[in-house]
Amino acid sequence: MTHFNPMKGYGEPEEPPSQDLDDYDPTVYTGHSYGNFKGAAGLKLQFYGNEKTMNLNPLILANIQNSPYFKTELFEMRTFHEVVDEIYYKVDHLEPWAMGSRKTAGRSSTGMCGGVRGVSAGGVISSAFCLLYKLYTLKLTKKQVLCLLNHCDSPYIRGLGFMFLRFTLPPAMMYDWFEGYLDDEEEIDVKAGGGKPMPMGEMIKLMLTRLEWFETRFPRIAVNHEKIIRDKLDERAANARLNNATKAAAANSQQQAKNYEKEKKERSISRSRSRSRSKSRSRKSRDRDRSRERRKSRSRSRDRRKSRSRSRDRHRKSHKRDRSRSRSKSRDRHRHKHKKDKGRGGRDYADELRKFKEESRRHKKHKRSRSRS
Repeated sequence: MTHFNPMKGYGEPEEPPSQDLDDYDPTVYTGHSYGNFKGAAGLKLQFYGNEKTMNLNPLILANIQNSPYFKTELFEMRTFHEVVDEIYYKVDHLEPWAMGSRKTAGRSSTGMCGGVRGVSAGGVISSAFCLLYKLYTLKLTKKQVLCLLNHCDSPYIRGLGFMFLRFTLPPAMMYDWFEGYLDDEEEIDVKAGGGKPMPMGEMIKLMLTRLEWFETRFPRIAVNHEKIIRDKLDERAANARLNNATKAAAANSQQQAKNYEKEKKERSISRSRSRSRSKSRSRKSRDRDRSRERRKSRSRSRDRRKSRSRSRDRHRKSHKRDRSRSRSKSRDRHRHKHKKDKGRGGRDYADELRKFKEESRRHKKHKRSRSRS
C-alpha cells in the first residue's frame, strides 16, 4: 500500500515506525520526517488551505462571527467536552442556514449552493456551522477528532467531525481518514426540517466526490488526488460487489445444503413412516385376510347349514307334496268311483222302473183281456 510523504508524494514509506506504539497514526501530520512518535498524540492535525477562514464561504463566516449565539453562548465554552455536549443538544441538521431564514434576493435557494458566493444576502446561520467553527478555534488533536467520529450519543456529533475533516484536511490524507467509515450504516438526516435521511457512509461518499453541500461548497480537491480517491472508491465498490456475490453464492450453497439435509431427513422420516405404514398395512391386510377367511368359513358353514336345512325343508315339502298329491289322487279316485257307482245305480233303477211299469201294463192288459173273455 502506498504512503503519502509531503516531500515525495505517494510511494513506499521510508522505514516506517513500529505500529506497536499507541500514539502512531499515519493520518497525523508530523512534518517532513516521522520524528518522535511518542509525542504525536499532542500534535495538531495538518491544515490545508486558509487558516483564517477555515476554508468557509466568506458570507457564512461573517454570519458566524456576527451571530449572537456564537459571540455569547459559545464564546464562554473553553473545553472540548462542553462543545460536544452543546452539539448533542443544539444540532439537528447539517445545513449552513436555519430553515426558512435564507434570503437569496431573487435567486433560487433550492440548489445546493445557490446565491452564497456573494456577500449581499444572508440569513440566520445554523447552530451546526457555529459549532463547527468553534471546534476549529479549539485546535483539535487527533484523539479529539477520533472521539467525534466514533461518538455513540448522536449522529450529528459524528457528522460534524467528518465535516470538520472535509474542510480542514489535505486531500492526500482525506481518504485514509474516511475509509474505515464508508460502510457505516448509522442513519443521519442532514436537511433542515428533515426529509433527507441517509446512511453515514453515503454522506461520507458525497463529501469525497462532490463539492456542493446545500448552499455552500467544500474546498476543492486537486485533480490528481480526486482521481486517486475515485479509483479507490470504484475498486472498493467492485470488491464489495464481488464479496456480495460470493456471500450470496455461499449463502445459496448453504441454503441448498440445508434444503438437501432437510429433504434427506424428510425422506428418511417418510421412508420410516412408509415402512411402518407398510408393516401396519401388511398386518392389517393379514388381519383383514384372516378375518375375511374366518368370515368366508363362517359364511360357508352358514351356507352349508342353510343348504342342509333347505334340502331338508325341500325334502319335507316334497314328501308332503307327494303325500298330499297321493291323498288328493286317492280322493279323486274315490270320488270318481262313487260318481260312477251313482251313475250306474241311477240308470239301473230307471231301467227297472221302466221294466216294472211295462210288466204292470202287460199284467193289466192280460187281466182285462181275461175279463172280457
